[in-house]
Amino acid sequence: MKIVTLTLNPAFDVHCFADNFKPYHETIAQITSIQAGGKGVNVSRALTTNGVENTAVIIVGTENGPEFCKALEKDGLTVMPVWADGRIRENITLHESDKPETRISFTGFTCTDDILDSIRNCVGAIDHNTIITFTGSISGGMNVQPVLAMLSDFKAQGAKVVIDSRSVSLRELIEFKPWLIKPNKDEIEYYTNQFVNSVEDAAKIAAALFDKGIENVMISLGGDGAVLVCAQGAFYADVPDISVVSTIGAGDSTIAGFIDATQKSYDIENALRRAIAYGTTACTREGTLPPLPATIHSLEKQIKISKL
Repeated sequence: MKIVTLTLNPAFDVHCFADNFKPYHETIAQITSIQAGGKGVNVSRALTTNGVENTAVIIVGTENGPEFCKALEKDGLTVMPVWADGRIRENITLHESDKPETRISFTGFTCTDDILDSIRNCVGAIDHNTIITFTGSISGGMNVQPVLAMLSDFKAQGAKVVIDSRSVSLRELIEFKPWLIKPNKDEIEYYTNQFVNSVEDAAKIAAALFDKGIENVMISLGGDGAVLVCAQGAFYADVPDISVVSTIGAGDSTIAGFIDATQKSYDIENALRRAIAYGTTACTREGTLPPLPATIHSLEKQIKISKL
């Protein structure tokens, strides 16, 4: 199976620590990690770590893009860069002992919709054995409609298309009818303007979106598990208690797990179990570090799937 992830607005995630951060004063901080990231990159990294071949197609800025690509290749990713003038954006997260983190996000390069021609060339030939993910935001200067038009062409050629992007409205999602969407609780509340106070609430919303033509609707509920509505029915995944280190990138890993299960031809219950094991495992690691196979296999045995 051919798997391609699209990252149209990547970022360097810089994490640092300060003993005593004071606004409006000079602060000395130690950099603890610098990670080349982006939602599509996170999906690719999780797949690669678990032995699933894929290609990461990424728009990168000429100023710091070579460093970005080098970092990903060091992680074993297959990268196809598309170059734009300027810098990849940086997100700086300042951590303090026993205090909330402070986050500063810089803007990055801008580009025009013409760059999508290069994206198409990188994706290459498509058939019904192709999965393409569009996750994260679009770059400055781009418009979402040409991106959706490109994805529609991929879908028309047989590709299964995953969309997980706030750049795409709920109306556009329903119109497009992706193969998979995976909003979390906050995101689905934002999309639908409905509160999700229970598994039943989430399942009701997921069922309504499935009825509108979205093939697989998965809503993650953090420590309360996840629901999936698809052609085989409505399912709930109950997750074990874990020590959460970071939830950043957990949703991207969940998508990777569902893709992994699909290319292995798992039945739907085991596909949901694997997806949630990926996402839960990601929560046990710092930053956007990918879920490790041994932990995934261990957690899979503890995840209970029930039909709603």
